[in-house]
Amino acid sequence: MNCVAVCQDDLIVKTLHEALSPTLDIEFLVDTQSQKHRLHKYGISTQVGDPCQATTYAQANVTADTCIIVENSGRKNIQAIVDAASEAGTSLVYVLLVGKKTNDQTKKTLALPNVSTLTLSELTKTSLINALDRSLTRSLVKQYQRHFEDAGRVLILLHNDPDPDALASGLALRNLLRRTRTTAIIGAFHGVTRPENQRMTNLLDITVESITAESLAQFDRIATIDVQPHYFGGLLNRVDLVIDHHPERSNSQTLFKDVRSDFGSTATIMTNHLRAINANISERVATALLYAIKSDTLFLSRQTNRSDLDAFTFLYQLANTQLVRKIEGSGITSERLKYVTKASQTGQIRDQVFTACLGMVPREDIVTYVSDFLLQVEDIKWTVVAGQIDDKIVISVRNVGYTRHAGTFINKWFDDIGSAGGHRAMAKAIIPFSEFQKKFSAVTSDDITLILGDLATQFILEPSQKA
Repeated sequence: MNCVAVCQDDLIVKTLHEALSPTLDIEFLVDTQSQKHRLHKYGISTQVGDPCQATTYAQANVTADTCIIVENSGRKNIQAIVDAASEAGTSLVYVLLVGKKTNDQTKKTLALPNVSTLTLSELTKTSLINALDRSLTRSLVKQYQRHFEDAGRVLILLHNDPDPDALASGLALRNLLRRTRTTAIIGAFHGVTRPENQRMTNLLDITVESITAESLAQFDRIATIDVQPHYFGGLLNRVDLVIDHHPERSNSQTLFKDVRSDFGSTATIMTNHLRAINANISERVATALLYAIKSDTLFLSRQTNRSDLDAFTFLYQLANTQLVRKIEGSGITSERLKYVTKASQTGQIRDQVFTACLGMVPREDIVTYVSDFLLQVEDIKWTVVAGQIDDKIVISVRNVGYTRHAGTFINKWFDDIGSAGGHRAMAKAIIPFSEFQKKFSAVTSDDITLILGDLATQFILEPSQKA
């Protein structure tokens, strides 16, 4: 989060800097060059300018997402500062009360809907950061709602064969936008195939409509959730909103984008959005989001942060946990066992890296399941499993999380010939089989197994470049 603080007192500047700089990207707006030089000695980023002029905030690169904190020193016109900041485009203004007497004009300013107050004592509390983050999120959500409110038909587009995170987040986004299933369609180009995901859609009454390239023109607004536009290979000419937790890809025209790759799931982002506006979260939506977080983070054991834990704890009180257990089912099926057995019999282990090619498989989830399952084997720290679906090869990568970056590995070798990406502990590539053969001269499953082993070992043993 970006923050600009308008301060006159050096002590206030130092206090704010110490409290907020570990979490926020904060810059201070001060009156004089001499004050700027004094603060520079402490490594504090400052600009000199008139806080009552909108151009000052433009020079500080203030946007709608920037939080403004104004010291109420009694020496500045708070109303003029708020007006200038608002003219520059921000809607998040906090007035820092520092014990000075507040005049009537300032009291009127503090009553404005986009102005909140802080005290110095709050600066030492983590709740301040939470409050600022909640305010920023609330502002963003209101922008989304205003943009979508006059649309006739809205498409909430998920990735192919949607997983629990996509399904739950799509459901939550429809709630967030105050839409119904007739005015906001949850859709995908290829529907749900994985058994437990089908149980989820069935038990939680989530309908995923089939979308075609031609049908996109029927929608007034399009949002992608748990996926970014590049995934669809140029099918989307315009996207109004992207919400995702995968690493950001910038090659798309998007009006609003909320990508948080440090989160373990998109469901966590959506939970934060709903909480920021005090939305009424039904048991159905809470159950979907809880299951999504549990599923996407392997019960909070993979690629998670404090926000994931907070969201899970919050949702647990609202969700139907019996229904979550029913969605999960019995776990391994005979079909999955067949492919786990095949992988263990035909795969190879080299330097704690397991690689295998399953040949033709009926669905993507088979490949990811085998990759997840075999990571549990003692002395295996990486799994790289491939499978062929129609004319494409799917490669799923898993690791224990503290070694090299799985997403970097998958991008290094496959981004130029297909769709590739992921996080430190998990990644996936989907590649036209002909392109894979052309690049690596691999024909048989055994060839692919050996090549994946070579690529993974080479990558892991490279001189570490903090990836």
